[in-house]
Amino acid sequence: MSGTTARTSHATTELRVRRGGSGDPERYDMYRVPYEEGMSVLDALVWVRAHVDSSLAFRYGCVNANACKTCMALVDGQVAYLCTARLAPEGAQVEPLPKRPLIRDLVTDTVPDDEKL
Repeated sequence: MSGTTARTSHATTELRVRRGGSGDPERYDMYRVPYEEGMSVLDALVWVRAHVDSSLAFRYGCVNANACKTCMALVDGQVAYLCTARLAPEGAQVEPLPKRPLIRDLVTDTVPDDEKL
């Protein structure tokens, strides 16, 4: 039998995610996620919600609502869009945006004060 055999990648990495709501004590949950070069932090979070913890809260509207730029959070201490921040082989730490009111997990109130009714 000739030909090449398909190689299956079993690489994983860790995602450390700030959890809880406003007024809750700060805590982080660790998730082991599949890793592929080039994947985004959003890809990893979506995988966690689909396969490990359906209660994980984060925003992204690019898939269903065509509302880009809703997925901002801190990734390894830097403000980033989760969809463009690349997951490193050594993993990542994800936290809600600083200086914004926390709703739950990675979801913050991003509506400017002058636009609230």
